[in-house]
Amino acid sequence: MNIPNTSEFKNNPEENIIKGFDFKNPPSQSLVDQCVHCGFCLSTCPSYRIMGKEMDSPRGRIYLMNAINKGEANLDDTTAPHFDSCLGCLACVSTCPSGVQYDQLIAAVRPQVERNQPRNLWEKFLRSIIFNLFPYAQRLKIFLPLLWFYQVSGLQTLIKKIGFLKYFPRIASMESILPPINLKSLNKKYPDIIPSKGEKKYRVGVVLGCVQRLFFDSVNESTVRVLTANGCEVVIPKTQGCCAALPAHQGQENQAQSLARQMIDSFADTEVDYIIINAAGCGHTLKEYHHILADDPQYLSKAKDFVSKVKDIHEFLAQIEFTAQLSPITTDQVKVVYQDACHLLHGQKISLQPRQLLQKIPNLELKEPLDNALCCGSAGVYNLLQPEVANELGEQKVRNLLNTGAEIIASPNPGCSLQIMKHLQLQEKNIKVIHPIELLDYAIRGQMLK
Repeated sequence: MNIPNTSEFKNNPEENIIKGFDFKNPPSQSLVDQCVHCGFCLSTCPSYRIMGKEMDSPRGRIYLMNAINKGEANLDDTTAPHFDSCLGCLACVSTCPSGVQYDQLIAAVRPQVERNQPRNLWEKFLRSIIFNLFPYAQRLKIFLPLLWFYQVSGLQTLIKKIGFLKYFPRIASMESILPPINLKSLNKKYPDIIPSKGEKKYRVGVVLGCVQRLFFDSVNESTVRVLTANGCEVVIPKTQGCCAALPAHQGQENQAQSLARQMIDSFADTEVDYIIINAAGCGHTLKEYHHILADDPQYLSKAKDFVSKVKDIHEFLAQIEFTAQLSPITTDQVKVVYQDACHLLHGQKISLQPRQLLQKIPNLELKEPLDNALCCGSAGVYNLLQPEVANELGEQKVRNLLNTGAEIIASPNPGCSLQIMKHLQLQEKNIKVIHPIELLDYAIRGQMLK
């Protein structure tokens, strides 16, 4: 076994100061000790596969956590980057034969890094933009007309032709995943309650999301239609905000807790049987509210009750009686490849259900990609903060999807969809990327896919 050397991370003896984890929820030593250092996680870890460094693997990061816990290493600018390099895809959790809860370990470390490791001015500026804009749909909405003008005026084409953004790789990465802007989403309003088609069997709430709401609202529309077609009365609280996925995955603890409380309160008096989410990353976070609010005695019980009702849309449809009739969406047989989103596959253990639903559609042939469990590199805002690693992963993912010969890519997460669309464009491939629920919606309505 190749034991990594942590001596390079030890404090300077002359300083005689250990800058370790603070006392607020450091990574549990008992969870750290569960790791037997077998290395099964290495081959499935996307950051290790790209970077090739032990400390950028789950095993290596656990070694660092252990060393910092025991005062043998500092939490500083030599160790923190190895925690930042983690995509949080949780593939290691699925792979680990010892059942190591790496997801809980890295979730404990990220707030420690944010509290105790200073960022440079550029990092602070970039993260400030991300965390003060992306989780707030109302704020983000202000910029949509400007982005729309940027796209339709020819300015985007000119900027790319000049190559100006190559000097600002993270801004370039942010610009490269920008989808076509549809201004109709600016003023889109859903009724508070949407009745079921036919007999009402369930009363369900729907979480609209932030990116989903503004850039992929057609997915929300399809979600509502598919649910009502299968006997669901749909409730959409207007007070709902962000699910807290983005700040939670990046260690912004206070912001994540505040957003989680807002979401819980928005569904508190709706009397819904289930709370439905159609975005993989959001769904995983919604199911983690009891961990996010573990130290909040006022909300912990509410969080547990909320979590007990959360269902991914595929998970919910697979467990109920799917009664809607499905028609072909193409005149001839169409090949579709399903793209496993990490927080659905590894985080929520949902993989079979989307495939089962897609196979209900007549004339649809489902294809399987090589290395389907490998992260696409999106990982929330990882592709904005770590663009080099993300680009390599995106290129590999798209290549594997294209090699199936599929004509459509079914992607259950908006971040993954943006990343895949970017790399399809870079490889000059015109393949449709669409949410599985949109395909079901087409089939229910008897509408042909264009």
